[in-house]
Amino acid sequence: MPSKRPRQGRFPPAAIAAAISVAMAAAYVADCARAAESRWEPDIRAFEKKDRERMPPPGGIVFVGSSSIRGWDVGKSFPDLPVVNRGFGGSQIADSVEFAGRIVIPYKPKTVVLYAGDNDINAGKTPQQVLSDYREFVAKVHGPLPDAKIVFIAIKPSLRRWNLVSAMREANKLIREYSESNAKLEFVDVDPPMIGADGKPRPELFVEDGLHMTAEGYRIWTALVRPFLQ
Repeated sequence: MPSKRPRQGRFPPAAIAAAISVAMAAAYVADCARAAESRWEPDIRAFEKKDRERMPPPGGIVFVGSSSIRGWDVGKSFPDLPVVNRGFGGSQIADSVEFAGRIVIPYKPKTVVLYAGDNDINAGKTPQQVLSDYREFVAKVHGPLPDAKIVFIAIKPSLRRWNLVSAMREANKLIREYSESNAKLEFVDVDPPMIGADGKPRPELFVEDGLHMTAEGYRIWTALVRPFLQ
């Protein structure tokens, strides 16, 4: 007689559910551990402390991204608008994705302004990777806030990173094209106004490090971004 094959073991539904719960709990703990190890965790906690003291009203405008946002006095630039600055220096787009659930979505903003990508290209990411990260940011925001407008400020040309300008402009091109496919996305091109007659970044727009902007640089950004915030 042919030998009988052993019956495949079957796990009861309760055991499967328990295993899934354990896996989810482990993933949550791992996420928390990664957040705790993040170099930006102190900045994020500082924002949350401000929120506990005085939570911004819903329906406002949240600025998020790297040091060009962190160093921008948006309250002074847009005194007539309900703006909130949640920029944290040195960050990349993926970092804004990671922390959006803590420093963007809780405010239920009508508009989100993002500047990032500069550090991404400098760290070796390709324009395609920058676009991919931005698409993830859009998905992260539009999941709970489908009606929010997202304004992407183009990666700026700078004296310090002029050698990377071709990759930065390619990333800008990809993000502009992507933004044109969605009525809730806007693209603000700050590149041309920051270029001088010699075809290079205007020195008066940058502080000594050749990367971060002067008040004149922010005046240009303010004029370009304002129409998208009305």
